[in-house]
Amino acid sequence: MATLFFNRTGKNIFYICIAVYLYGDLAIYGAAVSKSLRDVFCTFQPEETFCNVTLNSTVQCWGDLPVSRGGAYRIFVIAFMLLLGPFVFFNVQKTKYLQIFTTIMRWLAFSTMIILASVALFKGKGKGHPSAANIYGVPNLFGVCVYSFMCHHSLPSLITPIKNKSHLLRLFVSDYLLILLFYVLLSFTGIFTFDHPNSLYTLNFEPQNCNTSSTGESIIPQDFWILRYFLALFPVFTLSTNFPIIAITLRNNLKSLFLKENKRYSFFADRILFPLLAVVPPIAIALITENLTFLVGFTGSYAGAAIQYVVPALLAHFSRKHILMTLGIGVKNKHASPFGPSFWIIFVLLWALISTIFVTVNYFLPNPN
Repeated sequence: MATLFFNRTGKNIFYICIAVYLYGDLAIYGAAVSKSLRDVFCTFQPEETFCNVTLNSTVQCWGDLPVSRGGAYRIFVIAFMLLLGPFVFFNVQKTKYLQIFTTIMRWLAFSTMIILASVALFKGKGKGHPSAANIYGVPNLFGVCVYSFMCHHSLPSLITPIKNKSHLLRLFVSDYLLILLFYVLLSFTGIFTFDHPNSLYTLNFEPQNCNTSSTGESIIPQDFWILRYFLALFPVFTLSTNFPIIAITLRNNLKSLFLKENKRYSFFADRILFPLLAVVPPIAIALITENLTFLVGFTGSYAGAAIQYVVPALLAHFSRKHILMTLGIGVKNKHASPFGPSFWIIFVLLWALISTIFVTVNYFLPNPN
């Protein structure tokens, strides 16, 4: 659609937004997987603390090795790149079973986390006391909410196989209600169960975690210890399977941005340079920071806002203009969107601007808390 309705400058801006978003995505994947592995396999516990949720990167990872938790994190990042990076030099095809496996793992993990947190709340083990409102959290909320637009990724695969598209509204309503239900259940059970929830939510259930009880008791029963490792390693399973696919998508977008169509390029440029450009920068970012809150907020705030708000609004505007010029005013579409008036396009663009301003201000204003 970008090729149909955007000029060359518009297409380049579109590819840049996609590339920035995918770079952020891959950096988040590398950091999340490495952080999960670090927090599971680092066994050293200082005498003055019981839970590793408060341990910083300078604390030792293993008692008998001079490796800090920060060093272990970077070791896992490099290992992650060495294991999955080579896939970017090839093409991944026939990913149906891989996607089915990932979907099943996600449903199991989400359901397990919701049930465990709910049981802890019913038993009175909840330690979270969130404030009713915190104005300083609003700017970062915009970035996180924009990043949640990944729930739109599956819409094309939902729509394309349907021959009779007259009931798409019903499908969308049920689909997004289910997504909203999962978001609400995960969020509210988490903030009331954990006193200081980890930015990577699955790490709240890690084997060494005990921040839900003053007695040091995990919310996962001792007999179900396998659940602790399953949830702690959940990002490793799911994000690792998606990393090569997203990296290859980024590689192809970079080629579309910098290379001309129907022109042959050297083996180095086509098969070596662009795969390296796709995988090295996000891994470098993951090596620099493990702050997932910052990565999610930044990626969602800028590139995500452009993809979520600006690009769809402009595509809708130009496509409607094209249809009007082609078919004329007299043709009526009974399945037309209720958001057809131009007011909604202007509203979405203004909302994108406000979101970006909020998040940008958040990076410069210190939080008094």
